[in-house]
Amino acid sequence: MSFKFIDLFAGIGGIRIAFEQVGGKCVFSSEYDKYAQKTYEAFFDEKPDFADILKVNPPGDITKLPPDMVPDHDILTGGFPCQPFSLAGVSKKQSLGRPHGFDDPTQGTLFFNIKEIIDKKRPIAFLLENVKNLKSHDGGRTFEIIMRTLRGLAYDVFDNVSDARGWVPQHRERVFIIGFRRPEADPDGKQKWSIVDFPEFYEIEPQGKEPDLSRDILEEKVPEKYTLGSGTWETLVKHKARHEAKGQGFGYGLITRPFSGKITRTISARYHKDGGEVLIDQKGKRPRRLTPLECHRLMGFPKELEDWFSRNGKKEQPVSDTQAYRQFGNAVVVPKVAAIAQAMVGKMESVKAL
Repeated sequence: MSFKFIDLFAGIGGIRIAFEQVGGKCVFSSEYDKYAQKTYEAFFDEKPDFADILKVNPPGDITKLPPDMVPDHDILTGGFPCQPFSLAGVSKKQSLGRPHGFDDPTQGTLFFNIKEIIDKKRPIAFLLENVKNLKSHDGGRTFEIIMRTLRGLAYDVFDNVSDARGWVPQHRERVFIIGFRRPEADPDGKQKWSIVDFPEFYEIEPQGKEPDLSRDILEEKVPEKYTLGSGTWETLVKHKARHEAKGQGFGYGLITRPFSGKITRTISARYHKDGGEVLIDQKGKRPRRLTPLECHRLMGFPKELEDWFSRNGKKEQPVSDTQAYRQFGNAVVVPKVAAIAQAMVGKMESVKAL
C-alpha cells in the first residue's frame, strides 16, 4: 500500500473500493445509516462506525467524533450530503451588530465536519464528491462557500463535473472536488512540492472496452416481483402523458430492445419507489425494474462482490431491495472514481508528495 486514506460519509464504500484499487489503505471510515452499515460490513468485513476509536450514538456519526481522534492519513475522501448554509441569518445579525455564535457560514452542516478534519489533520490531498446540482444549490452560494473555505485552509482546489458514461452504460453526472496541500499548510514545515495545475483531472477518459447493458449488466432470468404492478405502470404512463401534453420531457425512462449499446438514465435514491428512471421492456408484459444485482453492476461495483446481491443461495442479501436501491442510488460509479484516484496518486507521485 502506497498511501493511507479515510472514507467519510462512506455509504456502501464505493470510494473506498476505488482508492484501494489504486494502492491505498483505508485507515478510518464513517457512515451512520444503519442499513448502509450492513452492506459496508458485508463488503469489507468491518463496520464504518469507528467504534474502536470512540463509541457514539448513533454509531458512525462523524459529528460526535473530535477531529483530533481521526487517524493520520494522506488522503481524505467523502461524498458529503448537500446542505444550505446560514448566510442570510449570519449577515443580518452582523449588520445589526448582534453576536451570532459563530463566524463560519458552514457551522451546523456536515461539510463543517470535513473542514474541521482537514484543518486539524492536514492531509496531503482530499477528494469530495457530490451531485451535479451542488454547483447551483442555493443560487450557487453553497458551492462558492465550499470552494472559498477549502482554499482558505491553504489547499489548491480543483473541481469538475463529469459523466460516468463510458465507464458504465449509465448517464450519471457528478461534481468532484480535489485539493492538494500547499507548503504553508504542512504541519511539519518540510513540504517542498506544490500542485498548482492539475490538467490530468480534466482529461480522464475511460480505458478499455465499455461495458454493455445487454452483455454485462442485465440478468437473463428475473423474478416476477420486479415487474411493475398495473397501478404503478398506469400511473407512470398518465404522468408522462400529462407532461408530454405540456411539451415537457418528464416521465419514465424505458429501455427497449435491442438492449445492447443502450445508455440508462441516472439511478437515484428514489428508485425504489416506482423504478421510473430506468425500466426494462419485457415482451408481452409490463416493464420491470432493475434488480439490485443489476444496479450493483450498473454502478461498476466489483464482480467479486456480486454474490451479496445475486440469488444463487451462496450469500444472503445484507439489506432489503428497498434499501439496496437507495444505497446504489446514492453510491459512486467505482471505475470512474478509480480513474480519478489514479490521476491524483500519479500527480502526487510525480512531485514526490507520496
